Amino acid sequence: MNIETAMAALAATGSEIQALQLRAYHKADRKYLGISNPEVDACVATWRAELDVPQRVELARALWATDCHEARIAAAKLLTQARLRPDEEAWDLITSWVPDFDAWAIADHACIAGQKRVVVDPSRLNEVETWIDSDHMWTRRAALVITLPWTKQNFPKPDEIAARERVLAWAARMVDDKEWFIQKAISWWIRDLSKHDVPRAQAFLNEFGPRLKPFAQKEATRHMKDYTVPHPAPEVEAPTFSEGFSEN
Repeated sequence: MNIETAMAALAATGSEIQALQLRAYHKADRKYLGISNPEVDACVATWRAELDVPQRVELARALWATDCHEARIAAAKLLTQARLRPDEEAWDLITSWVPDFDAWAIADHACIAGQKRVVVDPSRLNEVETWIDSDHMWTRRAALVITLPWTKQNFPKPDEIAARERVLAWAARMVDDKEWFIQKAISWWIRDLSKHDVPRAQAFLNEFGPRLKPFAQKEATRHMKDYTVPHPAPEVEAPTFSEGFSEN
């Protein structure tokens, strides 16, 4: 499978009208083919069946290099698999993409691929932690999105609790970051945590919630109907666009 064949497969059902709509929605200046995620999924499923792991990594590398919206999503999906052995090159490739993030959809798909690799080897949190001090907003955001699996355990083991607390400490350091997407990512993390550990989510908000913007406070408490963040911050207007996966 070479990049020319892969791109032809992706473009086969493309729509110029849909491509224009995608460009307007995602607001990132790159090529759009105008195909749906299920159509991307169908191509990726075929490639996975045909390619071994090193070949998938190389195809993912080539797809990402095209700077095409659907190709970059396909690249991430190619590496989104819990059992991926060996996975060192896949992890290195995913992390090399992070500085390129400039829109939520591609960033989220790449982070979902990265989530699988961090869960397999939690020592990779050491690298992820360096992202929170980046000047690149999307890199800072990725540190929270890629660690979302640690919000989901109902009965976390000691090492999982330690990882959860580590990321909560990162979120605490970031609460004064007024970038909309950072505020949204913090609230997303706490909201998902509240589905499995309400006391810990509320404890975080009791201490740091007043420093979040009101829209982030509201998002973080979506599943805690009887809880209110103490001393809410003054209301500010939030953007009207959505953030894809965060609405789940």
